[in-house]
Amino acid sequence: MNLKGKKFLVFGTGISGIAAAELLVRHGCFVVLYDGNEKLTETEIRRKSELFKDIKIVLGTLPESVLCTCDIAVLSPGVPTDLPVVERMRRQGLEIWGEIELAYAFEQGRVLAITGTNGKTTTTSLLGAIMEHAVSKVKVVGNIGIPYTSVVADTDKESVTVAEISSFQLETIHNFRPQISAILNITPDHLNRHHTMENYQKAKMQITVNQDKEQFCVLNYEDLVLREFAGQARARVVFFSSQRKLEEGIYLDGEEMIWAWDGQKKSVCSVRELNLIGRHNYENVMAAAAMALLSGVSIEKIREVLVRFTAVAHRIEYVVTKRGVRFYNDSKGTNPDAAIQAIHAMEWPTLLIGGGYDKESEYAEWINAFEGKVRKLVLLGATREKIRESALRQGYPAEDIILVDNLADAVEVCYNNAREGDAVLLSPACASWGMFENYEQRGDLFKELARALRE
Repeated sequence: MNLKGKKFLVFGTGISGIAAAELLVRHGCFVVLYDGNEKLTETEIRRKSELFKDIKIVLGTLPESVLCTCDIAVLSPGVPTDLPVVERMRRQGLEIWGEIELAYAFEQGRVLAITGTNGKTTTTSLLGAIMEHAVSKVKVVGNIGIPYTSVVADTDKESVTVAEISSFQLETIHNFRPQISAILNITPDHLNRHHTMENYQKAKMQITVNQDKEQFCVLNYEDLVLREFAGQARARVVFFSSQRKLEEGIYLDGEEMIWAWDGQKKSVCSVRELNLIGRHNYENVMAAAAMALLSGVSIEKIREVLVRFTAVAHRIEYVVTKRGVRFYNDSKGTNPDAAIQAIHAMEWPTLLIGGGYDKESEYAEWINAFEGKVRKLVLLGATREKIRESALRQGYPAEDIILVDNLADAVEVCYNNAREGDAVLLSPACASWGMFENYEQRGDLFKELARALRE
């Protein structure tokens, strides 16, 4: 895309906004860098990049005179698209892009993109590892923590970009078009941002909007929303299933993952060979394997990576065993559905730490998934009373619910109540905001506290 002469307003000064502004400056584009946080200073923002010496920086209220000078607004993922200031941009006639859309304008190679409520990071990391084993130049970007705009200038016709894409990022795409996309699952999440489940589903499905029948979309057959969506997708749909055999696609047959394609059926690997645990992780593996196979990677190369791949940090991550008690960090379980998957993966009586920021989720289904496995429910954060009330309504014993003020107390309480052979699981079913900057900080503290426990 020819962006010569276009004038950009980059909204947000986090890592995505800074990377987007740097990309534009390097390509000689006119850039205004804007942030609504009046507490920031121009000096601290200019320190973030040597390229910002001469660009205009606006903080707090956005003057009409600045809007009049710009053609395209690039929003960071954390900026809601229905903010009054964004509505002003639309009325002024600015195109509203996201950081993903901007990066794609500079993309030279193939793009493999993954979205879904849960499992995105594991699937993206695994697919990235497979592609790195098969292709000389691979970029792993997006919601996984690496801004797409920070690396896209280094792509070429031979490169492959593996992108984890969130619903926030998909709200602001126009031309973004992956050769292969995947939607892993869709369950309620981020309703405080999207307001309705319909809006959330629509945002997720945007990943396929520019694809055609020459391209592929990998979908979870066991997700009824996605099974229905398959008939609307413009790309050629390839399913994965953990519960039934498929005529075409990839599925779990007992302990074997089978790839059915072109009238042939071949084993990819056995789940016993994997380091990942839980059916949800088997689904993540199948999605990544299907995308790699559709990209032309051999089963042999895929299997070599699958059998050595370990869980990503903060997603049912084994931490330590103390006094015969296993500790698992699932801080990335930031919604009830993700936390349900972690419970299902536990093979031991479990002391569960939950609670945090309220994203307007409901917790009954999560609590019903305990199924006698959760011995103690230890709650903290803004949602602790809401979850406690939900647990009581579902018949969970009041004497097994413990309210604490912080994560250190939660870990100590679990350890004091644990027996040899138990597991302590941090899987909050809530976001970390309010108590922590992000789920990584929460998970890192949990690991530090668990490792420091006395034997």
